Amino acid sequence: MTQHPYPLPPLAALTSPSLTWNDAAPHSDAFDDVYFSRDNGRAETEHVFINANHLPARFTEWQQRRAFVIGETGFGTGLNMLCAWACFAAHAPAHARLHLLSTEKFPLDRASLIRALSAWPSLATYAQVLCDQWPDAVSGIHRLHLSERVTLDLHFGDTTERLSQLDGQVDAWFLDGFAPSKNPEMWQPELFEAMAARSRPGATFATFTCAGIVKRGLKAAGFGWQKVPGFGRKREMLAGAIAVPPRDTRRRATPWFTPPAGLDNQHVAVIGAGIAGASVAAALARRGIKVSVVEREAPGAGGSGNRQGALYVKLAAETNHQSRFYLAGLMYSQRWLGQLATDTPVWQQSGVVQLALSDKEARRQQRFMAYHTLPEAVVSAHTEKLSELAGVPISARQALFYPQAGWVHPKALCEQLLAHPLISVIQGDVTQLQRGGQHWQLELANGDTVSADQLVIANAQFANHFAQTTQLPLQQVRGQVSEVMLPENVPGPQRVVCAGGYVSPPVDGVLTFGASFVPNNDTRHVTHDDHQRNIDELRQALPDWVAALEASGVELSPETLEGRAAVRAASPDKSPYAGPVPIAESWQEAYQALGKDASKVPDTRGEHYPGLWISTAHGSRGLASAPLCAEVIASRISDDPQPLELPLVDHLHPGRRLISAIIRGTMA
Repeated sequence: MTQHPYPLPPLAALTSPSLTWNDAAPHSDAFDDVYFSRDNGRAETEHVFINANHLPARFTEWQQRRAFVIGETGFGTGLNMLCAWACFAAHAPAHARLHLLSTEKFPLDRASLIRALSAWPSLATYAQVLCDQWPDAVSGIHRLHLSERVTLDLHFGDTTERLSQLDGQVDAWFLDGFAPSKNPEMWQPELFEAMAARSRPGATFATFTCAGIVKRGLKAAGFGWQKVPGFGRKREMLAGAIAVPPRDTRRRATPWFTPPAGLDNQHVAVIGAGIAGASVAAALARRGIKVSVVEREAPGAGGSGNRQGALYVKLAAETNHQSRFYLAGLMYSQRWLGQLATDTPVWQQSGVVQLALSDKEARRQQRFMAYHTLPEAVVSAHTEKLSELAGVPISARQALFYPQAGWVHPKALCEQLLAHPLISVIQGDVTQLQRGGQHWQLELANGDTVSADQLVIANAQFANHFAQTTQLPLQQVRGQVSEVMLPENVPGPQRVVCAGGYVSPPVDGVLTFGASFVPNNDTRHVTHDDHQRNIDELRQALPDWVAALEASGVELSPETLEGRAAVRAASPDKSPYAGPVPIAESWQEAYQALGKDASKVPDTRGEHYPGLWISTAHGSRGLASAPLCAEVIASRISDDPQPLELPLVDHLHPGRRLISAIIRGTMA
């Protein structure tokens, strides 16, 4: 595969700013500038950013199905974004949606954010939602669902670099940040060029400054500007718009990843009601889209039907696109699960202890920690008190701890996600897909048909059984979990503990452990051989605790264990497929020259089946991957900004395997 022309910088924790406080008003020590005026900060925000972008009127008149998108350079305390949210709540019609995105190189810590926003009691309700979801300061995009109709994407990192990776378009810009005289590094031509390239036609902007570097940069990038009355003692400020943004040329080296044109999306069908399908359905329904989910068994009946599922990831020693995606997925799933309002909790943030059982794994973990600078709230290394950390005796000398991970009730989660008034579940086995006119027709085994504007395939190992998807390689992987009752006097793990397999904290006295990993096997009956594999893995990971279990009378043998087997789907490169379905024959013809010289990239956009999408190959990490993949697909269907950087969106594209096969000359 060719190298992506816009590579991502190394994954890293970001530095929180050094602050001096005047009551609740923070002052940046590094930039010697205030975040807002304690006396009139909100009034200034509303004058400079809300009113100069004409947001009250634009919100009132908004009739489009897509979200209105506001982009901001410099999140700071979030005052501007919260004011925009409050304005939207006051003026927008009930069907409208708002998408906020903001960059920040030096994110405040949660305590500082709470203190700063306490200055504005009238925004307390909005501030509480923001602070409750505030992410750790890790570079990348962090998607927060502030309400059913309002989404915030926090782009942590350098503003210009972040906007260069943004996959989305903006309707109105808040050009903020510390003053050009205080922070000249941000106010560079590249910033204005990135803003212009990410703008929709007619996108507006407003900024408090009239500095020459800003006026020249805006004009050179294609923005028209004018001086308008400033706020308070600032006599003038700038506002304006860009009529015709420049063409996005970032996919010249990878034209096959160019997104397909948008289509009607009033009704979308989803095949599959496991974690992948249910999370797609929920993401679409949140956007006001009617969804029909077709499931041949029942929600959570396949690989999503175990008593417990572990939410955890195993990241590469050195950053690659796959690891970046899975870390983003873990952090997103943790926030997303925490927001679900249920009578019975569907998940527990117990944390995950990842043991190093061999010298090789210990060295890998050491390289990982040396290469990454992630916050301890995300992952930390431990060489002492591992037993205390896990809640059971640990003989391993080293482990990584992921405090944001844990375990989920997968079936209950699927049922909860599908319990939405815009989602209907149809039991049936889809045998054929046909595109007729402007709709997809799903033919069921019982003779019924389901019609929808667009279609998402999310039925795991069966996802490539349709004529349109046969060229997408999928590997079937059998996995079996084992279960045993624990005596009341025997404590179980307090965390998920994983090594070759995993064991979860017991639920209702039942200990779940596993899971076996048998590639190219699609059988679903419980076997003694897989029980024995799981016992052997558990004994290797926790030998002292297993000895204590057996001493207490627990018999760990294949004959005494209960269990469940299911089949998972994996891709050859172990990353999910999430995106539009390519027309394989068209790609083979359009890009056949790559087989002779991979540098000879034709200037031809990849052709896709209209309105056909896929989310599959989540393997055993679906709880960390499927919800974020659902946002990738729902965002594209709804014409919203993407929740991942452009290179990561392309990394998930199902067509990557076709291009790889064409280059290697292995495409059938």
